[in-house]
Amino acid sequence: MSTPAADPIPRSVSWRRGRVRILDQRALPHRVLHVECTTADDVCDAIARLVVRGAPALAVAGAYGVALAAHRSRSPAAVDAAARRLAAARPTAVNLARGVEQALRAYRRGGAAGALACAEALAEDDVARNRAIGAHGAGVVADGARVLTHCNAGALACVGYGTALGVIRAAAEQGRRVHVWVGETRPVLQGARLTAWELGRLGIEATLVADTVPASLMARGEIDVVVVGADRIAANGDVANKIGTYALAVLARQHGVPFYVAAPTATIDLATPDGDAIVIEERDPAEVLTVAGVPVAPREARARNPAFDVTPARLVTGVVTEVGIARPPYRRSLPSHVRRAPAPPGVTVAAHP
Repeated sequence: MSTPAADPIPRSVSWRRGRVRILDQRALPHRVLHVECTTADDVCDAIARLVVRGAPALAVAGAYGVALAAHRSRSPAAVDAAARRLAAARPTAVNLARGVEQALRAYRRGGAAGALACAEALAEDDVARNRAIGAHGAGVVADGARVLTHCNAGALACVGYGTALGVIRAAAEQGRRVHVWVGETRPVLQGARLTAWELGRLGIEATLVADTVPASLMARGEIDVVVVGADRIAANGDVANKIGTYALAVLARQHGVPFYVAAPTATIDLATPDGDAIVIEERDPAEVLTVAGVPVAPREARARNPAFDVTPARLVTGVVTEVGIARPPYRRSLPSHVRRAPAPPGVTVAAHP
């Protein structure tokens, strides 16, 4: 699918001439490059190497990967095996496994054409849901608000528009003056490289700060609301998101700052009872020992690199989805949002009971 001419952010993932075309987020903000994937394993590699990232984008990338496997192989067993590899490429974001499963079901019903049609429909559905998230969440961003966000939950983390940045974007589109504090997001600097780039393209005023700065900003009353994305939301409302999110939620509670999570209902995993049951991906320690590939620690230094942390539900003011804002108690409100959400493309009954 082509990028709408009016949208300043290119689509993160698409299908082009029998290949999966992925915007290479590793090259941003300095270059806009694309990676062409010709096999499902190429898509797996792109996911693992953070060429594409963000829970909603991973769902569509996984679905396109299944379509690619289906077009490249006549063996259902080979397609099944490719689907398993795709779903396992990153374990924390529930959306990836769901996108793969939806495309695999479509393949079993309609072959390679069915898998591709499903992936294309998921891509369009993602943008529509993100716009709905923005519309429902814009009200939490008052005119003149100073908003803190973490990592990148914008168009780059989705197929288009964004979740947390979609909320901010919608508020700006409604004419509200917004200033965004962008946390750098060590160790891979998604905030500095990606979120700051997106906000610049959107013309939304933003200031980049080190991850150590938000506490002092909150203490001085310079942050009005925190809006972040999510990779998995447990049934009790615990939220897995980029490492550092939990610390921001604790700071927000200490300083009386509302803390909102924006995510589609596909990120809500009612089969996961709480945050303790969420698998946290551990990435290469080299990401911590370097900055942009340049070593910054002694050669003998050791590091640990959990990619995500879990924010307890008690610290979450609300969860913005495509059907509204879920509020505590989340064991009641989150299932209600899942039931009310439109079924994913090709699914005739609610995907999550």
